[in-house]
Amino acid sequence: MPKIGRNDLCFCGSGKKFKKCCLGNRASAPARPAIPSVKTEVEKIQESAAAKKGAVLALGVFVLFSTTSGDAWLLEVTDMDAIQVAQGGEKVAVQIEENPETIEINWTHKFDVKNKKFILTSYKDKSEEIREEYPVHTILSTVKKIRSRIPPELISTIHLDNDEETLAQAG
Repeated sequence: MPKIGRNDLCFCGSGKKFKKCCLGNRASAPARPAIPSVKTEVEKIQESAAAKKGAVLALGVFVLFSTTSGDAWLLEVTDMDAIQVAQGGEKVAVQIEENPETIEINWTHKFDVKNKKFILTSYKDKSEEIREEYPVHTILSTVKKIRSRIPPELISTIHLDNDEETLAQAG
């Protein structure tokens, strides 16, 4: 289990820093803090999108964000994968399989941020979309912060290796 730093967001989901939230409550807290579920965080960001509230959340190697237009996305920062979880305030059904050891998500896009633009490339047909209205500065700074915390030797252990044939079958 990764170590929680004093200035990291608390795992309880309060949105506060660990030092201002559960750090002082160690006696009453369980020995191991509950690790938030990706599914639960997706539901929260979908609620923000339905309310047309802009939000950006970091969770491990994931960034979740919603926009005031009602869109929401789940991003994975090591491979720059993305999947839309809300569109125009409506939830988009996504299949997320998670257990204590693994998380499986059928990613639909690659993402990038260039020249203050959020760029999506579809895995299905390689089409490219540019979303200039997305909070690119906040997304980019969150991605950089997460990536700076991951040692290069750990990145290879985050993902299962897939050969090109398996990837072609999935697409």
